[in-house]
Amino acid sequence: MSTIVIGGGIIGLTTAYHLAREGESVSVVDARSPGLGASDVNAGWVVPAVSGPVPAPGMVLASMRWMLRRDGPLSIRPSLHPEFVRFMLGMWRHSNARDHRRGFEAHLRLADGSMAMLDEYRADGMDFEMHKGGLLLAFLDEAHLEHYADDLELVAGYGIESRVLLGDAVREQEPLLADRVRGGIHFPHERYLDPGALVAALRLRLDALGVEVVEGAPIDDVVLRGDRVTAVVSRGRRFSADNVVLAAGAWTGVLSRLFREPLPVRSGKGYSVDVAPMPLRSAVSLSEAKVAVTPLDGRLRLAGTMEFGGLNEVVDEVRVDAIRKGPAAYFRDWSVVGSGSSAPQAGMRPMTPDGLPIIGRLGRLVNAYVATGHGMLGVTLAPGTAAALTELILRGVSAPVLEPFAASRFRRR
Repeated sequence: MSTIVIGGGIIGLTTAYHLAREGESVSVVDARSPGLGASDVNAGWVVPAVSGPVPAPGMVLASMRWMLRRDGPLSIRPSLHPEFVRFMLGMWRHSNARDHRRGFEAHLRLADGSMAMLDEYRADGMDFEMHKGGLLLAFLDEAHLEHYADDLELVAGYGIESRVLLGDAVREQEPLLADRVRGGIHFPHERYLDPGALVAALRLRLDALGVEVVEGAPIDDVVLRGDRVTAVVSRGRRFSADNVVLAAGAWTGVLSRLFREPLPVRSGKGYSVDVAPMPLRSAVSLSEAKVAVTPLDGRLRLAGTMEFGGLNEVVDEVRVDAIRKGPAAYFRDWSVVGSGSSAPQAGMRPMTPDGLPIIGRLGRLVNAYVATGHGMLGVTLAPGTAAALTELILRGVSAPVLEPFAASRFRRR
């Protein structure tokens, strides 16, 4: 049996790896070089504890407030295009407590084996930087902390340990925090890694497994015969296989139309910039600033913002500057000047209206599958996605964990 994976991001590469190690003949076809964009420039967090979907209670009011600020954590470029309007209305419709909790639980189930599988990757010879230092949510406002604390009972049901730290207790956990920080929530067993190193390690392992990786090959046509895909075409070159997996990240929405199974996937641009290192004990979420801080070997990564617009990776320096300045309220003696900042980068996250991935069969097509829409949780959810999709492709077993992520939930009635 053979499978073509369209897309060389973290989801596509991980899926290709799980298939190939089971003996499947796999080809990865990517429009550019695998591992670029969101798969490389994200925060690198493996954090089931904070894997709630983006649509959440209070998001509508918050988004309207942030839209008025160019340096705010959320930017929405208004458009009257029907697809954009439907997407945003869908996102706002899912911004309620019931849908958020259901989505959070679905993510927790999918991420349940992520840590163990990452350890398996390392044991299988993949060499990438990974830390088990945990995650600390830092709050300037106790009311915001109390809001997050409401989810602790839910994550505890999945074996995720947490501690609420008020006042100076949060500085005992992280001495570099400023006095303005009123409290925090510490998850001691969450992880963080270098995402670029992970995708590079996956690529090397795929080479060793005999996986063909085709770069610079944007898909411009899909050949269908009834309910089957017989080939995908890039610049006149045909790729044929028994199965096809569409895992093209933020570009999946566009490509899904070629399969005649359109999916509501839009891009949510995020940014990251690496600065001089700080001796932090864990990854830190600057909760009000919406900035993720990741202490990697020899550098500190700052990541954040959500920008709904077109499919472009143009860097908005105003938004990057807000990310650089965000830590000033949270850390002692933070200085942007002279921080050894690298060139900022942008990546396009694949977003869906309900904030959940789309994983499973692609519509009516019997030999086509999809894995996309992971938003800001690609690293956290990639192992579980790849494992479940491999079971479906190779053995026809659709695990219950995939039920909330079916593409059919977007089928118009």
